[in-house]
Amino acid sequence: MPRARLLEIHARDLGVIDEATLELAPGFTVVTGETGAGKTLLVGALALSLGLEADGARYALGPASRAVALFEVDGRELALAREVSGSGRLRASVDGAPASAEALRALARELVEIHGQHDSLALRTSEAVLGLIDRAGAIDTGELAGAREGLAHLRRERDALGGDPGERARRLEYVEFQLAEFDAVTPKGPHELDEVLDELTRLSELRDGQGALGEALALFDGDGDDAVLTAFARALGRLPDGAAYRPVRAALDGALVAAREAVRDLAALHDPEAVDEGRLAALEERARILNVLTRKHAGTLGDALALREGLRAERDALATAGARLVELDGAIATAEATVAARAAEVRARREAAAEALSVAVDAQMGRVALAGARIRFRVDGDDGSRASVLFSANEGRPLGPLDALASGGELSRVLLAISLEATDGSAVAVFDEIDAGLGGLVAQQIGECLAELASRQQVLAVTHLASVAARADRHFVIDKRVEAGRATTSVREVAGEERVGEIARMLAGEAEGEESRALARRLLGF
Repeated sequence: MPRARLLEIHARDLGVIDEATLELAPGFTVVTGETGAGKTLLVGALALSLGLEADGARYALGPASRAVALFEVDGRELALAREVSGSGRLRASVDGAPASAEALRALARELVEIHGQHDSLALRTSEAVLGLIDRAGAIDTGELAGAREGLAHLRRERDALGGDPGERARRLEYVEFQLAEFDAVTPKGPHELDEVLDELTRLSELRDGQGALGEALALFDGDGDDAVLTAFARALGRLPDGAAYRPVRAALDGALVAAREAVRDLAALHDPEAVDEGRLAALEERARILNVLTRKHAGTLGDALALREGLRAERDALATAGARLVELDGAIATAEATVAARAAEVRARREAAAEALSVAVDAQMGRVALAGARIRFRVDGDDGSRASVLFSANEGRPLGPLDALASGGELSRVLLAISLEATDGSAVAVFDEIDAGLGGLVAQQIGECLAELASRQQVLAVTHLASVAARADRHFVIDKRVEAGRATTSVREVAGEERVGEIARMLAGEAEGEESRALARRLLGF
């Protein structure tokens, strides 16, 4: 899996947020602020940019809304965004290129784990729970996958041979029928059609040329008085005598002689028997047969001949299919036994991993304010690939589906307990008011757990408890103000005395004083 770090969350025109940017760093970051200031809207902006349908953010959309999450993934920046288009629809993009919400969600599954009061990206599907168990138990299913692929290959080969003897016989009959068509034609090679067409064209031109040549000879030197050479000689004989005409007469005599010689050459080329009409008819019929074969079976004669070779191979395979089927049935039986054995091994490892993970997460329940609660990871199926999470919030009460029995706060704290035991640190963990309804020592424990988790993966938490906020590496405050009858918010990072003041405000409200500031300093370790 990729190792992801959230660099920035940007929100524009989202509820009371005109424009806000949260620049994050590795470790544990908290966001605090008064109730209604828009803390959860920042998480909603993140959810929107990941292609999720966060209800709070969805209803806060404005005509210019935009949400962007900037990540660093394996050393490369990746920007996921959604914004309201001119038509009022949400438009998605990845690194500025148009995308779909589904594409954003597919990326989000590898980048972020959002744990909110009523929703979570983690444990949403059986596949997600199974991935958690496999990761916790370092379970490799490669051998099982390879065995299954081998079995599938054998079954495909058996299906191709025709498992039913009657179907196989029908297929063999059809293949032999097609081969008989090829045998009736017996093409001499992939270029025979081209060669036949070339010869047919040449002979047709020669035949057509003989007819035209005969007509030309008749016009030049036929028996009639209107033949060209006869008329030429007659006209030449009518020229007057005299020295003045001799040069012209000599030139015309030469032309007549040359014309007669050329016509004799033409006559030598005239041979009405030079074209064999039977050969022409045979070529035309061969071209027709080859064209029919080509159109019926493939795009070219070469393709048709390749198909013939495939049919011959299939005929041979079908003819010997009985023996091969016996071999395949034995191989399939062996492969099925291997798959079953591998599946049983994987299930046993998954059951052991699920039990170990259940015990480990149970041990964390007290730290996340769920003393007495129990959790059990269960697997089912021949390879244990159907996974689920069962939960009971109180001792002595029956286990049931986690998402049905856990309240919003309990669910997010359960996910924190699971993360403490099973995270691989590859994704960003986001907790939205995980500490709702808690206080005192329990809240301190939640803060300790989040800080511990942040040593292994980047953690962002929205909180209203000072003891949680004090454990963070970085602290952002959302302030709400009303100007001209309109509420807006701003985001700022606090440190030093400014952070002391915010922690004191969280401890004592607006009436914070020196006593609350002193307590804030102790919480911060100043």
